[in-house]
Order: sequence, then C-alpha cells, then structure tokens
Amino acid sequence: MIQSHSASGAKSYFSQALAKADYYLNDQELQGVMHGKLAERLGLTGPVNKDVFFDLCDNVNPATGKSMTPRTNEHRTVGYDINFHCPKELSILHALSNDLHILEAFQKSVSETMQDIERDAKTRVRKDKSVAERDTGELLYSTFIHQTARPVAGHLPDPHLHAHCFVFNATWDAEEQQIKAVQFRDINRDMPYYQARFHKRLSDNLIEQGYQIRRTDKAFSVDGVPQRVVDLFSKRTNEIGRIAKEKGITDIDELGALGARTRSKKQVGHTMAELKAEWRKQIQEFGPDDEGDGKRIVRFAPVRNPSDLTLDRCVDHALDHGFERASVVQDRRLLASAYRHSVGTSSLTLDAITDKFTNDERLIHVKEHDRVLCTTKQVLAEEARMVSLARAGQGKLKPLYQKAPDLTLDGQQADAVKHVLTTTHRVSIIRGAAGSGKTTLMREALDHMKQAGKTVTVVAPTSEASRGVLRDEGFAEAETVAKLLSDKSMQDQLDNQILWVDEAGLLGTQDMTALLALAQEKNARLILGGDTKQHASVVRGDALRILNTVGGIQTAEVSKIYRQRNADYRTAVEYLANGAIKQGFEKLDSINAIQTSDPLKPHDTLVKDYMATIKKGKSALVVSPTHQNSDAVTEVIREKMKATGMLGKKDYLLPRLTSLNLTEAEKADWRNLKTGQLIQFNQNLPGIKRGSRWIIENSSDKGVFIQNEEKQILPLPTLKSRDFDVYNRSDINLAKGDTIRITRNGFDQEKNRLNNGQLLDVLSISKNGELHVRNRTSKADYKLDSQYGHLTHAYCITSHAAQGKTVDEVFITQPASTFPATDAKQFYVSVSRGRDRARIYTDDKEQLLDHAARLGDRPSASELVKRKNQTVDMAQQRIRDDLSRTTDRASRPKESTKPFKAPVPSTKKAKDRDHEPEL
Repeated sequence: MIQSHSASGAKSYFSQALAKADYYLNDQELQGVMHGKLAERLGLTGPVNKDVFFDLCDNVNPATGKSMTPRTNEHRTVGYDINFHCPKELSILHALSNDLHILEAFQKSVSETMQDIERDAKTRVRKDKSVAERDTGELLYSTFIHQTARPVAGHLPDPHLHAHCFVFNATWDAEEQQIKAVQFRDINRDMPYYQARFHKRLSDNLIEQGYQIRRTDKAFSVDGVPQRVVDLFSKRTNEIGRIAKEKGITDIDELGALGARTRSKKQVGHTMAELKAEWRKQIQEFGPDDEGDGKRIVRFAPVRNPSDLTLDRCVDHALDHGFERASVVQDRRLLASAYRHSVGTSSLTLDAITDKFTNDERLIHVKEHDRVLCTTKQVLAEEARMVSLARAGQGKLKPLYQKAPDLTLDGQQADAVKHVLTTTHRVSIIRGAAGSGKTTLMREALDHMKQAGKTVTVVAPTSEASRGVLRDEGFAEAETVAKLLSDKSMQDQLDNQILWVDEAGLLGTQDMTALLALAQEKNARLILGGDTKQHASVVRGDALRILNTVGGIQTAEVSKIYRQRNADYRTAVEYLANGAIKQGFEKLDSINAIQTSDPLKPHDTLVKDYMATIKKGKSALVVSPTHQNSDAVTEVIREKMKATGMLGKKDYLLPRLTSLNLTEAEKADWRNLKTGQLIQFNQNLPGIKRGSRWIIENSSDKGVFIQNEEKQILPLPTLKSRDFDVYNRSDINLAKGDTIRITRNGFDQEKNRLNNGQLLDVLSISKNGELHVRNRTSKADYKLDSQYGHLTHAYCITSHAAQGKTVDEVFITQPASTFPATDAKQFYVSVSRGRDRARIYTDDKEQLLDHAARLGDRPSASELVKRKNQTVDMAQQRIRDDLSRTTDRASRPKESTKPFKAPVPSTKKAKDRDHEPEL
C-alpha cells in the first residue's frame, strides 16, 4: 500500500506506469477498470478514462466539475496504490498457458479482497466538536492488471502477473450526505489481514483447478515449476536487489521507491504471443533440468491425499503463535495467522476459519475504538495468579531492620535502600531509571542485608546481564533466572533468605510467576530491580509493570540520573525517563543533538562523527531501531575503518548463523523449515545432545529430517519445538580490529563461557579462521573456532541489544524507514546509553517525534478486561441516567417503579482489589 502525496505525482504515475497508451497496442497489459460503490454512485464504473482519472487526482467530480471533498490543497493525499502480486511460478504458468483460467482466478481474488477493503472504509467526523470516525463502506478505485515485469536493459520483460488498485481519497458519508476524505490509517494497519485473505482465495482457486500448492513463509508456491526457471524469469527482482544492496536500502517502502526510480520504459511492438514464444525459447536454451527433459505436469496432478489440517488446528496455531510474545493481540492479526496456516487446504474456507475463531470460547474479545483486541482466559488467569502471589506476601514478614541503619548514600538511592531493609512485604520493587546508580544502591543494600545475617542470591534474566555485567560489577556469583529455576541446589539456598532480581523488567509473566511461587515456598524476600520504561521481555507479559500498576506492589523510585556528565544531556534523559518525550526531544534539539541527514547519503555524517570520536580514544556505539538499517550502517563504517587502516587489510570470510526468531508454533510447522537451514538444540533429546547442530535435509508433509556431521539422519521432533532454534547460514567478513557481538550463549575452544550480547574485539585471525578476541570490559581473552557462527558486527546494534550498555558517546541512526520500529521505549533506551553525548540522525525530525512519543507498553490481559468492564459500567450508567431523565417515575406502571438494575460485574472484595480488575 503506497501513498500518493500529490496530484501531479499521481497523474505522472498513471501516464508512465499504469495506463500508458502503448500498453494497449502490444496487449502486455489490460485496460484499467473503475470499481467501487462510490464509482457506481457517481456513474464512473467501466474502463478508465484518462480525463476522469486526472479530474479525480485534482479532487474534481467529473460529473459536476466541482470539488469532490471539502478540502483541496497541494499536499493532500490523492490516494493509495494497493499492489497485488502473484507468486513467480504462477506468473510463468499463466504466461505459457493457452487459456485465461489463471488470470480469471487472479482477478476474482483481487476483486473480492478489494471488496473486503471497501467494506472497512471510514471517514473522520469533526462536526459539533466531535472527534470520531464513521463507517462508510464506499470507495472509488481503478484496477490495472499487468502481465509483465519492467524490462531489464538488454532483455525483453519477464512474465509477472500483478495488479495495481489505485484507491482515490474519497468516500460517501451517508450521515452528512457528502463525499469526504477516507480515513486510511486502519486499512493500512490491517494490510497483513487483507494480504492473507488474498493469498488464501487465490491458492484455493488454484487447488480447485488442479494445481499443487505449497505454503511458503510469505505466500505460497506452485509445485512443478523448476527453480531454475523461476530464477531465469527474476531479472527485474534481481536488478532491484543488486542496486538496493549497493545503496544500503532495506526498507520495503524505499525498495518500492527504488523500483519506481529504476523503472525502464515498457517495450513497444511485442505482442503477448511473441513474448510467450520468446519465453519458451529461453527455457529451452537454458537446457534440461536435473530430472530429465524438463517436462513436468503441473496441473491435474494425481489425486492428493486428504489433508489432516483442521479448523481447530488453524486457530490453535494462530493463538499459540500470537500469544507466545504478547498478552493482547488484535483479532485481525490472529485471523491473518490462521488464514496463512490454512493455505494449501481449500476445504478450510475463509468464512469457516473466521467463524471458528469468533466462537472460540478460549478467547476474550474487547472492542476498543476502531479495532477488536483479544486475550485468552488462560493468559488472564496467569496474570491473576502472578498478582495474587505478589499480594499474598504483603505485610507477612518481619523487617530486616526496625530502624534503617546509617547509610553512605542519600536522596532517592538512600530511600530505596531503606525501603527494602525495613519493609514487611515479601515482594519489593525498585524502579531505577537508566544511569541512576541502581548498581551502587544494590551494593549498599546487600552489605546491610548480610550484616543482618541474610544470604542474598543475585540473578538476572539474561546471561550478559548476570554473568557479564553483574559479575563485572563485583557480584561474582550472579546467575541467570533460568539457572535458578532449574537448579534445585540454588533454590535450597533461598530458605528464609533474600532473592534479588536485577533487570527484572525483562521478565515475562511465566518466569515472574515462577519466582514469586519459589519465594513463597522458601519464605524468601524477593526484590525486583528494573526499569519499566525500558524494553520489556520478548515473551508474553510486561510482568514488572503489571505487578506495579495492576497488583499495586509498592515501588521505590530512583529517577535522579548520574550517568550523563553533561547537565543538559542529563536533563533530556530525565525527561525521557519520566515519559515526557516531547520535552526530552526539544531539549536534545536545543543542544544540537538532533541532526538532519541527507536522504541520498543517509549515513555519511554519522560515520564521519563516529570515526572522529573513536580516533580520540573514546568508546562509542551506534544504535538503530532495526537490524536492516544496522547492517547498512555497519557496512559503511567498516569501509571507512579499512580505508583509514583501523582494520586489517585482509578480510576473512567466516560462517555466520542468523536466528530466524521463530515462535514455537512456527517451528512446529514443517512449512516454515527449509532444506539447508541449521537446527541447534537447547536440550537433550533421544539421540540428540544439547548444543548439537544439525542440517535440515528434507522438509515435507511427511516430516522434517535432519543430519549431523557424522551423517546420522533423524526426524526433527517438531512437537518439541521449544527445545531447538532455527538458523539461516550465511557468511561474515571479519578483519583484525573488528568489534563483534556474540548472538547466542556458548563456549570458546577452552570451555570459557560466552554470553549472548557480549562485545569482543578481534585481536587476530589465524589462517584456518580461528578468532582470538578480547572482552572490552573484563579484558578476558577467548579463542573462537572458525565454525562458531553465533556472532555479528557490533558497530551498530538495535536498542534491544544496547540495553544495559554504557559508552562515552552514542550515535542513533533513525531515518524514516525505521519509524515503524520507533517508540518511547526504543528512543529512551537509545538516547540514554551515553555518558558525554548523544547524537541522533534523521531525515524527518517532525515525524520522528510523533513516533518516539508512542508508548511502547504492551497492554496486559488484566488491563484490557478492566477497560472492558469500565466501558460496560459506563454504558449501564448512561442507561440509568437516560431513564431518570426521560421517565416520570409516577407515571410508570407499578411493576416498573423499582430503579433499573442492570447485571453488573461483582464488586465483592472491591476494597481489597483497588488495582486489579475483576478476574
């Protein structure tokens, strides 16, 4: 879905890309057609007329010559170009077929999906001080079907069946009886939902026509078309990919713009018949494939075995996938996942899946404004148990000190220490902003706890936070939460003692519940230190925030910041830490920390500044919201470092393993696992050792088979998907002087532990690829085998990877392409990494502020249900108010003299549950 910002741009796009005259001469494209209920209302349905299209671009009603919508300005949104693309195999089959059955199936799927979008059309309501939206269900759009890709220089165009549906910014408001602008935000947000419905419709149609369909990670493919033929007819895609790599472009919108900028002219004078003959010739000249003469039957294949996929399994997959990493998910994201899972089984229809999902008794649906949010009864019960465990220990213990001892600290730090030393609660929270000296107050608190005769066990959610940062800070026996929860001997040490969890904001609901239950079982105190304004856990549940906001667990706040040595910089970070994003942004701008970058050379100034900093001997780090942007910046930095002799002249090409970050549900589905991918196991399984690596030899509906270095072949136990991770294999260039980051816990050749997130400097590389590296903080040396693989460059990392790290100067690359991944948490974490300075580079300062101001908190199931109950209560109160205002009690029938009593949620024990909804 690509926005058109100006009338002139839309007209140019029409003339050069959508409906150029020579398209009709050579029949490579079909004439555009105007569709939509608004088109019917205006009498505009039928073939697209250039004059009509241009009038609509100018916001002119072609029938009256007057403005369509109330507002017309130079920079108005003219409309959106919604693209529909076929899998390459299908485009090839259509191009070589002798009839139009594929084209008809494609057009039907496009039409039905555009009707879905039209039904969701809305407009804004701004009359009488109202700020609302109204359903309209009418759109006006032109559909253009194209059968070829843009040609690459020196070649005829490749087959590529696709459609452009240009939706004009106009809809009919029946309430106000006028044409108004469309509210496109929700349609844009729900594009994954519409895409899944399009793919499902098209694949089902093809199955009914006799094709064998295989679902892929992004769409689907058609069996029987050799990969070599697909590659042969991917010239345009390969060209864009090559140019994008050269320019460091990764964002999907930028790739679309690149495609437009590099578009060649359509070739005139070639009919489809001539092109088909040329395509067949190219295939024949390419030679036979590995299976013989290259002839394959791709349609009317033998009768397929009935699929064992069911409606229940599709919905189960959607829920397992969606709720692994979130407690609340929009209904359409879950539906899109269920639709995608069903691709390849035409007996499971869209309507049947939707009905099954809607009526699933496990789900709780809550309508909020323009969307429906979902949680499950299981997730809600899980949160309720966690909160209940935390509350159960309130006021149940004797304080360690009746009166707080003398402290070396003062202010908020002293107050936090006094809180944990004198509290009668089993569970305490210390919320410390980034750089507020949480480690300092932790040391003093532990000293006094030990003087009180207590043993303190220190843990953190990640290896780098526990075995890395905490141990470097002097907590020599710090361990991971996972180690504690699996080690009986560690747990036994907690009897009547103290458990301190650092970086507790990274805990999910399940781990937090396990820690609370353990503390209760061992009669131990549980102290949770963390920052709810920073990134939360990857898995479901922002547990620390829920305990505070829902559970009402008292929090000691430490907001005074010490990390930043510059007063203005420190003030900006304090604003961000307290959620005052606009004030923090303006403060950063006032000290010239925010710089406007050149969109054509987005990284030049940043790299120049970064190089100047490290040449001064200062520590520096570049932070980006996305991995793609990080990779692009890293490439430029390494080029500069090589040119200045800061890196060794010789690059060594070493293996790199990149995690696919699949959910357990995705790993359990063979269709997401591809031949050649690497599997590494986290647990011992029959015939498989923990840590061992296997390569996927084959993946099909008959199972996934893996092979190890000893050529042993076993079926992958997909039902144990929690016990393994999936990686893509690639290469990484490394040279002496490079800085790398470890991406998975492991061991070096001498069995020294390596922690995920650890930063290491490359001291040397042997001829066989062995790495000699050094930890920047501890100065410990390691030797990595050339096949270690779990590493990447560490010049530019995401804010998630940067959390917990401190450098002299931080550089933040935040172009518009990264804004979808930008929010208040990401911005705060990124900016707060530096001691002396932060510099932010963006090509759109105004939009950056808008995105940075968005809250990054994930809603909890408890909060969602509480808002639902509040909405119900408000609605019921409105009914009571309306009755009291409009009905004369004296005139009511006798049986109606009692006040209206609606069924309201129970308020029993409400006084004890001020911070928790009825669960």
